[in-house]
Amino acid sequence: MTDSLSDLGWGRHFQAQAAPDEPGETGRVGEVHRDRVTVRTTGADVMLASDRSTGEIAVGDWVQFDREAHTVLRVYDRKSALRRKAPGTTNGEQLMAANVDTLFIVTSCNADFNPARLERYLTLAASGDITPVIVLTKADLSDQADDLRRQAGRLSPIALAVTVNALDPASLGELLPWVRQGQTAALVGSSGVGKSTILNALTGAQAATQGIREDDAKGRHTTTSRSLLRTRSGGWLVDTPGIRQLAVVDSADAIDAVFADVTDLAAGCRFSDCLHEGEPGCAVRAAIEAGTLDADRVRRWRKLRLEDRYGSETPDETRARQKGFSKQVRAVTGNRRGPKR
Repeated sequence: MTDSLSDLGWGRHFQAQAAPDEPGETGRVGEVHRDRVTVRTTGADVMLASDRSTGEIAVGDWVQFDREAHTVLRVYDRKSALRRKAPGTTNGEQLMAANVDTLFIVTSCNADFNPARLERYLTLAASGDITPVIVLTKADLSDQADDLRRQAGRLSPIALAVTVNALDPASLGELLPWVRQGQTAALVGSSGVGKSTILNALTGAQAATQGIREDDAKGRHTTTSRSLLRTRSGGWLVDTPGIRQLAVVDSADAIDAVFADVTDLAAGCRFSDCLHEGEPGCAVRAAIEAGTLDADRVRRWRKLRLEDRYGSETPDETRARQKGFSKQVRAVTGNRRGPKR
């Protein structure tokens, strides 16, 4: 039970959308199921039927609802949203959480540490207007913890990196500034890195935890659904299942923000359409050769930009691109009609 809507995270962004005589009550979505949602209110939680798809409503959303009819009347416009490209070949997006202030990107100080994956999470945060904090767990088990924290902090100017021992409550005090009253954070990261242990410590919940495999430092999924949980310090925490596919879509500006060091250099290239592959006057290649820019980081930047470009195409644009590529192949091979059968 909470004392007021502000305890749940209500603020001016949502108050500006509220009508004085609007019917129904106001609450925040705590769980989303296939045909129903659980809404946190200033009293007891309320279970409501929902005819909206899971792509239209998410944990963290603010809603207006009719208690007697057990229905959602409307969803308030979000101030932030955590999204990823929907699994499969579709160019659609999957809504993971809404109205999140901070994204805790959890990794561990072992073989799980992966700059490319962290950059993808940072892109999701930037795309959703969410502040990212990289949380490195198992710091007590590694003599590289400080070095990995510095590496993580250099991945983007928008990121902050902290190291914690998830089993030490005092160490987790590093995270408290982002989960105080009225604030909402979300936990993302691979399975087995300590997300459930962090959630248990911050909320007092008893989420299941599992160890990691020693051969590859990977774990199995323990969280199977998203939920909005109250923290001991008065804020809210959204736990998310381990994400196997982490593709980006419609994230060009976010990629540029995460890779600001690269994009700032690219703006100084002689040619505006420079591919950074050896063209004269390429500021990016010059920085790589001078040792001030990591060539692997540039490759990851280009890969994300290309993925975002293709992932953001309409079906007609995809067909046109594939048709154009086929023509180029035929022109190179000299085979315009294809092989005889």
